[in-house]
Amino acid sequence: MKRVGKASRRVTAQVSGNEPGGLWRDASAFAARKHAGQLRRDGRTPYFSHVVRVAMTVSETFGCHDEETLAAALLHDLIEDTTTDYDDLLERFGKGVADMVAVLTKNMSMPEAAREKDYDARIARADWRVRLIKLADAYDNLLDSVHDPRGERELPKRIDACRRAIALAKRDCTKQRASRDAVARMNKLLAGYEPRAGERGRPVTK
Repeated sequence: MKRVGKASRRVTAQVSGNEPGGLWRDASAFAARKHAGQLRRDGRTPYFSHVVRVAMTVSETFGCHDEETLAAALLHDLIEDTTTDYDDLLERFGKGVADMVAVLTKNMSMPEAAREKDYDARIARADWRVRLIKLADAYDNLLDSVHDPRGERELPKRIDACRRAIALAKRDCTKQRASRDAVARMNKLLAGYEPRAGERGRPVTK
């Protein structure tokens, strides 16, 4: 089979990126290949379904149809969970998409507490679209908790992830309608899940 060189791949990405839906379509196909064989925690559901749902949440639930945002949503777990690196995404999808995915990638070499602090700090400094994708990611993970074999034990952690995503995105709500809609949707979703988590799912008051 003939190998496609880097220059050819760049041309392909530029051409598809100029077509309506071309960027996110290419991102979907690329993510499907890279996540092939990976499963969600239920051991049955293809992992790719999660990134598709995140992109659909950004578009259909939060109302953001920006192509770079949808592409980044589809690709958001690639650096963290596959052999894909930043340069791969830069070459295929451009700096805007690659930068968003990089910010959404946790530094797994750090201890957990420091890693989460670093992750939130980078998201706070990033483009507002990164925070919108993070909201969609947390939103889908909470909805998908019914399929997690660990069941209710994971609810407090997922609820906390939603609250953190809301806190990061709140400042975007004055200027970005998608962010306002996303935060409102997330708060509504949380209201239904927090009682199920009991005391551990309630906000900490000081």
